Amino acid sequence: MMRRALDLAASVRCVTSPNPWVGCVLVSRDRRIYEGATEAVGGRHAEAVALDAAGPAAEGATVYVTLEPCSHEGRTPPCAQALIDAKVGRVVIAVDDPDWHVEGQGIDALRAAGITVDRAGDGDVACAEALLEPYLVQRRTGRPYVVCKLAATMDGRTAAPDGTSQWITGAEARADAHRLRAESDAIIVGAGTVRADDPSLTVRLVDAPRGNPRRIVLGTIPDGAKVLPATEHDGALEPLLDVLAIEGCVQVLVEGGAGVAHAFHAAGLVDRYVLYVAPMFFGGDDARGLFAGAGAATLGDAWRGRIDRVDRLGDDLRVELVAAS
Repeated sequence: MMRRALDLAASVRCVTSPNPWVGCVLVSRDRRIYEGATEAVGGRHAEAVALDAAGPAAEGATVYVTLEPCSHEGRTPPCAQALIDAKVGRVVIAVDDPDWHVEGQGIDALRAAGITVDRAGDGDVACAEALLEPYLVQRRTGRPYVVCKLAATMDGRTAAPDGTSQWITGAEARADAHRLRAESDAIIVGAGTVRADDPSLTVRLVDAPRGNPRRIVLGTIPDGAKVLPATEHDGALEPLLDVLAIEGCVQVLVEGGAGVAHAFHAAGLVDRYVLYVAPMFFGGDDARGLFAGAGAATLGDAWRGRIDRVDRLGDDLRVELVAAS
């Protein structure tokens, strides 16, 4: 049941931000199953959807939910109280909510009402934490979860010496990159990328239920650029991320170019790198690299991460890297 709840949560990954994407499965005492997933902002949370579907059958039911039910009044009533009012018998939770409005208060309220609260198994907990990682990081750190997207040849080059780079990767990889845009609340690029490529930075190859993410350009935006309207930013990166979090950004996608990627990387602000690798070689040292700027002076100073996932997308590879633990 928890695995089904996780599938439901994953199905609304691009829908719910800045709220967490949550799934809920309610099993009645006569073993009927009712499901729910968090709706768009202002809509019902996953628990409320499942409770509405179940109606009176919720009494005495077991509820499986991927994130601790909220305990505060926000845009919608608190889910913990809704479960209490429905007189469910047991709630199984995968992940505690680190939001300061909750932080265990949902669990405490359920237990105080006589409802049994259990933890999901370790495997389901790990899956839920991975699925909710951007939300969890944003709530724990006060900064958005930063994904740095890179595309390169097998010899680590992102563009030819003349600047041409479309298209290094194939259609499947490009569609996946647009999915990253759809999941993100903001996209950050440098003014040099805008001047060179004039990108629109919109979501085009996949569905975008929330519309296009905010577009932020580091530097001055040229008149008539496709990215307009967008936000210009010339200051330090950390304050920018702080403001974005306050404004409700859960995930930020850094798309480039090489100077911007280097700035985020060197400052230690990247939570996850997504690298699309094409079966190509430029075959020399004059093509552009992934990062622009001073790198490690010696091997011992080089950044070493951990490969978290590898997928094949058509002829390309999609490699996810995180900092080594």
